[in-house]
Amino acid sequence: MNNLGTWTRRAVLASAAALALATGSAGIARPADASFTIAVLPDTQNYMDYTHQKAEGFAFDASQMFLDQMAYIAANTESAGGDIAFVSSLGDVWQHQSMLMDPDHVARGFKRGVNPIMDSHFAPTPKVASVEMPMARKGFEMIAGKVPFSVVPGNHDHDAMWTDINHLPAKVFKDMSSMGMLHAGGTSNFVSVFGKNAPFFKGQRWYIDSFNGGANSAQIFTAGGYRFLHIGLQFDPPSKALEWAAQVIRKHPGLPTIISTHDYMDNAGQRLPNPIIDNHAVDPEDNSPQMMWDKLISQHDQIFMVLCGHEHGQAFRTDDNRYGHKVYQVLSDYQDRNQTAKDAGLKPSVFEGIGDGWMRLMTFRMATATPVVRVATYSTHYRKQSRDTAEYAAWYQAHEKPRLTETQFHEQDDFSFDLTDFHSRFDKTARVRR
Repeated sequence: MNNLGTWTRRAVLASAAALALATGSAGIARPADASFTIAVLPDTQNYMDYTHQKAEGFAFDASQMFLDQMAYIAANTESAGGDIAFVSSLGDVWQHQSMLMDPDHVARGFKRGVNPIMDSHFAPTPKVASVEMPMARKGFEMIAGKVPFSVVPGNHDHDAMWTDINHLPAKVFKDMSSMGMLHAGGTSNFVSVFGKNAPFFKGQRWYIDSFNGGANSAQIFTAGGYRFLHIGLQFDPPSKALEWAAQVIRKHPGLPTIISTHDYMDNAGQRLPNPIIDNHAVDPEDNSPQMMWDKLISQHDQIFMVLCGHEHGQAFRTDDNRYGHKVYQVLSDYQDRNQTAKDAGLKPSVFEGIGDGWMRLMTFRMATATPVVRVATYSTHYRKQSRDTAEYAAWYQAHEKPRLTETQFHEQDDFSFDLTDFHSRFDKTARVRR
């Protein structure tokens, strides 16, 4: 059993007598073992990057860390005797693109501009199809059929990332906004691996709906005595994708709903886009993080949680929706961590990340009068949780949260929060009656 599962079960057993009779607002008896874990996979692009493999002269196969993560999840799903009931991959599954510009935006009259730095960094390569995408498929095959899961496309998973002719780089560099503005376009690559007709999802009863071929998707899973709706949205989703998501919610009234998307919140907890990759700044059909909140998340009372990646680091915020109910928003992204490269004798810059095997394990304890979510951050490479890693702050704090103390930094990746109004919102509509 994994460390988190052991920790969870010990905690539950220790308080079983107190919890056995716990009831919520509806007076429903709650079993003492009503807990489950959602495994959250932050951006895996640097594991998949073809230049980070031995075949390209790198010191080790970074892809093995990704495979280790997937093996860990597979071994700890509920179907395997563990407590992982759902898996959310937050996008940027792989690194590279295959096109200079996607055909849809060409047809709509958008123009690609020259951006020497970005064009060299994001040069299309056939190795995304021959190395990176097959490795992604191999990893998710390890959990296929064992647990419901969602994968959303990040900007790197799009077919192209191009600089708009109206948002060229500045002649004089002042800050990151001087780099010009990229737009991610085209989802053919992503849909070929994770589309609605992919073997992962076709015929699965828990995969209930999709839009844009599966670049946006919806799942229902049962855990902790409740039925949950999960909706995955593509990077800076177009308005039609938000309209589709609203329709899915209306079709499944009363289900507690989790949204996973790639770009939603920076590591200061602000709903701000990345200064160099903002689809809305280029294409008015696409939506910024704040627009997602304004148009969808705050407007639908079933949505109680948002999971996101893209921005390096971690953040947590809670806001009231238009109905006065809580929405818990969680950022996890460890792609810039490179201690494993240093361990291998390399001298990477702070921008040359690997990921070091870190992922989020969010355990929901539903038996108490007020449900609690326990957030742990675990490395399948170091086989430790962040709280048990003495070097954790020394490795990562300086470039992720330099203004925090070591204790505060640890608390960013090891914390709990109450789902204060969950029972009153969802007991009558989503409880599984036995």
